Amino acid sequence: MSAIPWLDPTDLRFPAIESALEDPNGLLAVGGDLSVPRLLAAYRQGIFPWYEESQPILWWAPQPRAVVFPERLHIARSLRKELRRFEYDVSFDQDFGGVIQGCAELSQKRPGTWISDDMRSAYQNLHNAGWAHSVEVWRHGKLIGGLYGVAIGKMFYGESMFSRESNASKIAFVHLCGQLQEWGFPLIDCQISNDYLETMGAEEMDRASFKKCLQSYTNIECAPAKWTLDWYYGKPPVASA
Repeated sequence: MSAIPWLDPTDLRFPAIESALEDPNGLLAVGGDLSVPRLLAAYRQGIFPWYEESQPILWWAPQPRAVVFPERLHIARSLRKELRRFEYDVSFDQDFGGVIQGCAELSQKRPGTWISDDMRSAYQNLHNAGWAHSVEVWRHGKLIGGLYGVAIGKMFYGESMFSRESNASKIAFVHLCGQLQEWGFPLIDCQISNDYLETMGAEEMDRASFKKCLQSYTNIECAPAKWTLDWYYGKPPVASA
């Protein structure tokens, strides 16, 4: 395996994503920190952190990239039936800590994912600064599922999702896609494809095309702020207060 560059703690620059390894797919760099400026610099270039607690921080830029175009979201017939029952409530940015806690609990049970205390703290800092956002799904006031990710310009980077009841994370994703489409977000980065994402319409994009999307969408001016959901599946928008 080729030597992986170590990041200078005082320098926010990353190696070019084209230099990422093919095996393991996308490993680009090691070290650095999880500060808000470094995470934003990483996401703008299509780089994200993923590592287990016993490892140093590892930075990734896999090829190809799993993406979802919100207008092409696939909603299975069974999920449509569930959505039409309206036996749930959905919100944005109401319980970011609860969502990342739910994702962290799931990550301990699911191979290939890991959300450490340091990661939770880092993304909470991003949320407090208005860059990271959560989607919550509630039933009778209880958080039953959701997802979180990062938004820069008109680009959304999905990080993780969880369900405590059937289809809860999919309900969250449907509402995320609907709202992002309303707001003019062309693309959601889902990092690496899996069967779950494919059922929702995820596609694979080559690195060069993904890089062009990043350059176009992250440069659209969009100030960081708390999000409020005003798009609901099958319902008219709720007027903002």
